[in-house]
Amino acid sequence: MKPSPDSGISRRAFVKAAVAIGGSAALSACLQRESDGDTLALPTGNPESVPARQHAWNGALATDDHGNHVPPRHHAFALFDYDGEPDSDREQVRAALRSLERAYAWQPEGLLFTVGYSPAYFEQFEESLPDSVDLPEPRALAPFEDPETDSAAMAVHLASNYGAVVLGAEEALRGETDTLNDVSVTGLPDTFSRVERRTGFIGDGLPADHQDVDGIPDSEPVSEDAPMYMGFESGFEKSQASEDRVTISEGPFSGGTTQQASVIRLDLTQWYEQNDQYSREAEMFCPFHAEEGLIEDTGENLGNSNQMEAHGCPAHASEDAEEGVVGHAQKAARARDEDGPIILRRDFDSTDDDRATVHFVSLQERLSDFVATRSLMNGTDLAEEGAVRQRSNNGILQYMTVERRGNYLVPPREHRALPTPRPA
Repeated sequence: MKPSPDSGISRRAFVKAAVAIGGSAALSACLQRESDGDTLALPTGNPESVPARQHAWNGALATDDHGNHVPPRHHAFALFDYDGEPDSDREQVRAALRSLERAYAWQPEGLLFTVGYSPAYFEQFEESLPDSVDLPEPRALAPFEDPETDSAAMAVHLASNYGAVVLGAEEALRGETDTLNDVSVTGLPDTFSRVERRTGFIGDGLPADHQDVDGIPDSEPVSEDAPMYMGFESGFEKSQASEDRVTISEGPFSGGTTQQASVIRLDLTQWYEQNDQYSREAEMFCPFHAEEGLIEDTGENLGNSNQMEAHGCPAHASEDAEEGVVGHAQKAARARDEDGPIILRRDFDSTDDDRATVHFVSLQERLSDFVATRSLMNGTDLAEEGAVRQRSNNGILQYMTVERRGNYLVPPREHRALPTPRPA
């Protein structure tokens, strides 16, 4: 059922609902709502001016008062199976992707997107990927998780401040529309079939508007100021790897990156109904932050860093674990090298299947960087040595369940259309 543009819900709630539903009817309704019944005219693009790196989004993003990059509000993550001959289909794929870049400018007011390929895609070739690409099969990364692994050939991450743009791009790729933003577009070959779509949102007010789902208490505890369901700011600039840091530095896919995408279900009943603000701050950040009152409301006052390094929080993780609580950010901050953080997060919240969800999307030069980060976030070493348990009081692990995980190579733009393992 498509949402009615005349319904009494807010525009942002309406648009989120339309993106989650998908399809041509939702696209039509979303266009009408976001344009106030007029034509939604957005800036068109030029494929020749788009960055060579698919993952080069930061240069197009706005920044807040502290210099943190502000992510697009609406997201879709579409998975496609492929049953064709790359040499025969490559030009049509290239044309379809370039048509999206003509239809919308490379910016949040237009469209940002990446196209990635899984280990399963590369199995069709006799050649293997070069050593410069670290792309293992997805797997469980903690003793307490048992996720299903994604095997779809291709993953497309679409993001925009306009839900209609995300929906339209999806429809265009599937060949369901031939015009976007008054620009002609073409679809993927019929050798592609979409097998799953994941949708979501990030930004102040959106989680609060969509907390009537399983995993969130009926008391509607999510603050209007919160950009994500757990109530705190995310993506502090100095707590993220740079795009340069996550870029493959050598080999035929130099300029690309690797991507992992996890579906994480949330159960925040205890988080909101049993824990007080002090406990939430201690488990999300670290006990020192909670004890010293460093966090105001959602943590926006922290600026462009979660302040882990500034207060030596990673160094006393073992000591805090012995005292009975260790923080999520505190554990994650241990995953740094001499150049700083090693993964770049582009995750977003979701109500897919009417359940509170995080689609955790990360970029890194090597998948081993994500594995190393996740290992330290698990805090298994702290549970073995301290008073915390494997999940309880061990960051935010007890509120999250990883249900699916996929790994992808995101090539540089010149090789994004059905790449071979060793392109010339």
